Amino acid sequence: MQHQRLKQQQQALMQQALLQQQSLYHPGILAPPQIEPIPSGNLPPGFDPSTCRSVYVGNIHTQVTEPLLQEVFASTGPVEGCKLVRKEKSSYGFVHYFDRRSAALAILSLNGRHLFGQPIKVNWAYASGQREDTSGHFNIFVGDLSPEVTDAMLFACFSVYPSCSDARVMWDQKTGRSRGFGFVSFRNQQEAQSAINDLSGKWLGSRQIRCNWATKGASSNDDKQSSDAKSVVELTNGSSEDGKETTNTEAPENNPQYTTVYVGNLAPEVTQLELHRHFHALGAGVIEEVRVQRDKAFGFVRYSTHAEAALAIQMGNAQSYLCGKQIKCSWGSKPTPPGTSSNPLPPPAAPLPGLSATDLLAYERQLAMSKMGGVHALMHPQGQHPLKQAAMGVGAAGASQAIYDGGYPNVVAAQQLMYYQ
Repeated sequence: MQHQRLKQQQQALMQQALLQQQSLYHPGILAPPQIEPIPSGNLPPGFDPSTCRSVYVGNIHTQVTEPLLQEVFASTGPVEGCKLVRKEKSSYGFVHYFDRRSAALAILSLNGRHLFGQPIKVNWAYASGQREDTSGHFNIFVGDLSPEVTDAMLFACFSVYPSCSDARVMWDQKTGRSRGFGFVSFRNQQEAQSAINDLSGKWLGSRQIRCNWATKGASSNDDKQSSDAKSVVELTNGSSEDGKETTNTEAPENNPQYTTVYVGNLAPEVTQLELHRHFHALGAGVIEEVRVQRDKAFGFVRYSTHAEAALAIQMGNAQSYLCGKQIKCSWGSKPTPPGTSSNPLPPPAAPLPGLSATDLLAYERQLAMSKMGGVHALMHPQGQHPLKQAAMGVGAAGASQAIYDGGYPNVVAAQQLMYYQ
């Protein structure tokens, strides 16, 4: 009964958000946005937008002047005042209207619009002291978001849990499009876990969403781990308390050209095939390339999109054991060069029954030892071969290849028994 009431409440909030979007949407005067924005549903406690007449404008191109900014925002209603704060990379500002409806219309019609090719961010303006400090809250990652999902829709979906404090869809500063994932914060850890369990796989918009714990920005001396969780820095206004834009467009988590996942702390026996199998099983997206540096205990997995790679980082750190060692996933150090071949890799071959990568590695080592110390090193003390053909199914020449690239001999070779005198 309680679950049914929560579901009805969620549907009501979603419907309210959609109705608000449809009733107030205005075509505006600039290039149409990629998605239709609606006011954020995650405003700070105590903030009453029904009495607010001011909007915050972020990610403003450096060529925009204060008179131009005022002229643009006057398209939704009479402007009482306008203030532009210039910064080196992108500026921000505040526009004050005579009435609330004009401010609400500005948020709906101008958020995501392009000025000099750069999408602006528009939301309610409020004092920085009104924001709830969410640094100690419990954050979950939400992936596979459809393009039409906005902050308010994401918040409405998760606000059936009373401790939900914030929801934010990650978006691309250059294109204004959703990057296909976001983060939701909770004051209560148990409710955050319930949200992961209950809402993962549920439909939001036109896709089924994926939920998991957001990775915290842990680091070590030899392997620094970055996370998209740190993208959730400033929420409703998108700026820090001193007015500076906090989103770093050069950071991998904010650059759509980064599509490669760095995988560190690999066990010595992990091969390219094993790594491919592990990330293929996560189901984060289309894998285009897998590389392993076995001598350095790390590898790379390249995905077709930035959003898929971000999801793989989150899921890889959540399901972090491979061949008995805890792997660490983060962004690759370099973006994917334009024009890189984007052919999906075929699904990895299924592992042979009864034989692991560790077994193959041990067998390969025995082969090497036999070359140095004699073929009798391959024999079991009782005279039986340690890897029986039924379990292994590979020839002597194929064992080395299998451990590196997943190559297996044909069926005829697999049927041959191996004996070493």
